[in-house]
Amino acid sequence: MDATDEFEAERPRLLRVAARILDDRAEAEDVVQQAWLRLHGADGPAENLPAWLTTVTTRLCLDRLKARIAVPVDTTEATGPAEQAATTPDPADAAVLTDAVGGALGVVLDRLSPAERVAFVLHDSFAVDFPAIAAMLDTTPAAARKLASRARAKVTQPSEQFEHRPAAWEVVDAFMAAAREGELARLVALLAPDARITADEPAVAAGTPELVEGRDAVAAFFNGSARAALPVFVGDGAGSAWYHRGRAAVFFDFTVLDGRVREITFRADGAVLARVRRRRGADFA
Repeated sequence: MDATDEFEAERPRLLRVAARILDDRAEAEDVVQQAWLRLHGADGPAENLPAWLTTVTTRLCLDRLKARIAVPVDTTEATGPAEQAATTPDPADAAVLTDAVGGALGVVLDRLSPAERVAFVLHDSFAVDFPAIAAMLDTTPAAARKLASRARAKVTQPSEQFEHRPAAWEVVDAFMAAAREGELARLVALLAPDARITADEPAVAAGTPELVEGRDAVAAFFNGSARAALPVFVGDGAGSAWYHRGRAAVFFDFTVLDGRVREITFRADGAVLARVRRRRGADFA
């Protein structure tokens, strides 16, 4: 397959990537066309063309976000001068954005700086690691981690200046990210006082606790765990799932009320697992 054919095969995914970052379909189409022009101006074929195209598209989106606020935004803003990095746009590791996120995305992400927006979406929604995000933002992994953490705090912390509460998927993803990173204080902040964990019979039989009650106990249970869980949907409900050999083995069913997690039910019933679908755009090596 030549570069033109491969680009056309990737175009729908690239449009999803750009549209979700920019929250503007027309602008996304323009960005993907720019990526096409850059491909034809590149010196020689990329070793991994899908990854190259994703990186170029994401960088172009980042430029658009910066232009919207008409001031330059340093991607190392979370760490200070000691960790500033070069800004020459070199294609790097790939990142995949989802086409399953609803219309609340733009409302919430508009709270964030361009760098925070990219770091938060890539890491919290799609579990892209910080070295990959750092390469895309031309910064360090430590700076990328701080950008995502600060963005997460802005998204999940109620503020009088924002009329909209975060959508359920945003609360779920922020909770799971805090669990993976061992951010106990953030876990507690994202839980309702009477939060609890329950489980269906198949999950209990597989070793899941039948009941954990209270915000502190639930936070302690998840703190530093769930590293292998992936963001999923069951119907219209956002949650996470633990996968074993490529198949969903346990679904984490979240009940979110007023921007806080009220209950998490572990479900291993086959009928439920059959309806689990990953929240992602596409996979490539």
